[in-house]
Amino acid sequence: MTRDHHQSREDRLIADYFRPLAHHAGAFALEDDAAALTPPPNCDFVLTKDAIVSGIHFFVDDGPGDIARKALRVNLSDLAAKGADPAGFLLALALPDAADDAFLRAFADGLSADSDAFHCPLLGGDTVRTDGPLMVSITCVGTVPHGRMVRRRGAQPGDRVVVTGTIGDAALGLLLRQDSVWAETWGMSVTDAQTLVARYRVPQPRNTIAPVVRAHASAAMDVSDGFVGDLAKLCAVSGVSARIAAASVPLSGAARVAITRQPHLFETALTGGDDYEVLCTVPETAWPAFQTAAAAASVSVTAVGVIEEGTHAPVIEGEGGRPLAFGRTSFSHF
Repeated sequence: MTRDHHQSREDRLIADYFRPLAHHAGAFALEDDAAALTPPPNCDFVLTKDAIVSGIHFFVDDGPGDIARKALRVNLSDLAAKGADPAGFLLALALPDAADDAFLRAFADGLSADSDAFHCPLLGGDTVRTDGPLMVSITCVGTVPHGRMVRRRGAQPGDRVVVTGTIGDAALGLLLRQDSVWAETWGMSVTDAQTLVARYRVPQPRNTIAPVVRAHASAAMDVSDGFVGDLAKLCAVSGVSARIAAASVPLSGAARVAITRQPHLFETALTGGDDYEVLCTVPETAWPAFQTAAAAASVSVTAVGVIEEGTHAPVIEGEGGRPLAFGRTSFSHF
């Protein structure tokens, strides 16, 4: 984070809230204009960047700590899908006037907790004042053994299509966050409703499975814009298609309660996004080892279909093998 002697409040802001997160030697205690990293022997750096904006990716009244955690975790999710281990991050903050010291303390505390939990120290960044909404932009750096980053390209016919965790919780949680009356409509307990909202507010990146993806997956990405649309992206760049059994897509108990009451919500679950689960393809011969290693990493994994030859859009089969049609396949900003 650049320090300018004409901006004493920014100097204090950096010193008070963010220097404690910059414990990597290459961050130089945030006293320089850049950081320095040396990759481990025979390793490559993996770089990813995501920004979140108030009113688009989170609500204005969401807790500052949750906002900070979401900003870091959506980037950590990308590293997990690439088979990369976190090495550090750069932070850019565009702060409105409403972001007072109490906000900054809670934001920094949340960021610090996740920085420690995921072994991903702050390396530097920038802070600016804005007349617009709060914006948090993070660039994450990870490492992988040389040449071992798992790309989207690489899926082959016959590979299993695999996802971690459960799909659709965050999309349903967003509906509940927009209007809590949905919980009553869906006949949902307070606990189930809170679970879905929490999945939207604070994603659960699957970084413990990164070595498993690296060892066994032929292609991978994280599910950020919706399972159906993201699978189509992976297939398109790999020059293949896929056939998915809709009934195999893993759903949480809370999501099943909502979908049982209103079956059309299944489309929301499959296309709404914000899951931040890993979507990958695994050769049939590697599937037993993948399952075993994922279980050892305490990450649930589900095979939901198979990669096929062809360049047509993936087919999502419902009851009786009937292809399902979706109004839209994923979230898009544009």
